[in-house]
Amino acid sequence: MDHGLKCWKCGASLAEYTLPIRRIEECRSCRAELHVCRMCEFHDVSVAKHCRETIAEEVKDKQRANFCDYFRPTPSAWQPGDLSAADRARADLEALFGGRK
Repeated sequence: MDHGLKCWKCGASLAEYTLPIRRIEECRSCRAELHVCRMCEFHDVSVAKHCRETIAEEVKDKQRANFCDYFRPTPSAWQPGDLSAADRARADLEALFGGRK
């Protein structure tokens, strides 16, 4: 079953990986660790500790594997590097509201 996950670092499909993602799992394309804050649905740089899960312990390195029990991988973890923050926000809003009319 394709869960739509992509590597947070390179964007490679993670369709072959089974859920839950194990702490030691790595991307087969770029070797990035996958059980990381950057891959989690709670990761948000606009909040304290960059995590929306209020009772999770703080993880200092958001790009290294950790033991967080609240980890939930998200399909939106990978963001193309060539888009500016404004372009990413615009694309997210268009996806949310169905694009321009």
